[in-house]
Amino acid sequence: MWPEWRVFADAGALVAALADALCAEAEAAIAARGAFHLVLAGGTTPRDLYRSLADRHAGDERWHIWYGDERCLPEDHPERNSVMTEAAWLAASSIPPESRRPIPSELGARAAADLYGDWLKSMEDFDVVLLGMGEDGHTASLFPDHNWGEAPDSPDVLAVYAAPKPPSERVSLSAARLDRSRRVWFVITGSGKHEALTRWKNGETLPVSAVRGKLDTVAWLDAAAWPAEG
Repeated sequence: MWPEWRVFADAGALVAALADALCAEAEAAIAARGAFHLVLAGGTTPRDLYRSLADRHAGDERWHIWYGDERCLPEDHPERNSVMTEAAWLAASSIPPESRRPIPSELGARAAADLYGDWLKSMEDFDVVLLGMGEDGHTASLFPDHNWGEAPDSPDVLAVYAAPKPPSERVSLSAARLDRSRRVWFVITGSGKHEALTRWKNGETLPVSAVRGKLDTVAWLDAAAWPAEG
């Protein structure tokens, strides 16, 4: 299934529209099911999104926060996705600490993957998954020439070793687990993503193309990221 491509003039316009859409999805999920389960991504543009959500005072006890991947670094390391999101949004939000579930990657990839997988056993479909995309077409910590966990019987959480970007040891939700989401939204900015986006548009099999939402798959792009036609 092709994603829907939504292209905005710049990253600021993208973030404003995405924050609106995310809050609307939260309201709809809470009205329908009493809770909103959101998977967060790392990266510069997601950080701007989280700051926008903080400005809106988004989130309460009905919001539940998960992570798509994490680097195996000390718990308070500034390059961890969880540290960035806490600083940008979550620490000042009304989302209870017990509803914010960082991947315990300080335990090492294998132990953290097993433990996070245990936490997810009682969890059904995510409402919204936010993901980025690297210049090689990777998403979360699912890299080319690695196991993406696409098979239906794949574990929910993968221990990742020998990643091509440092640190080499990581933890990632599998493609199969990410596919168990109502909506998958990719947030992609910058001209460095042209080649990977072109390969994705042309139907090449990449980690980013292996993840699809049940209701929709949307690529939120700024104009700089969108490759010229032809």
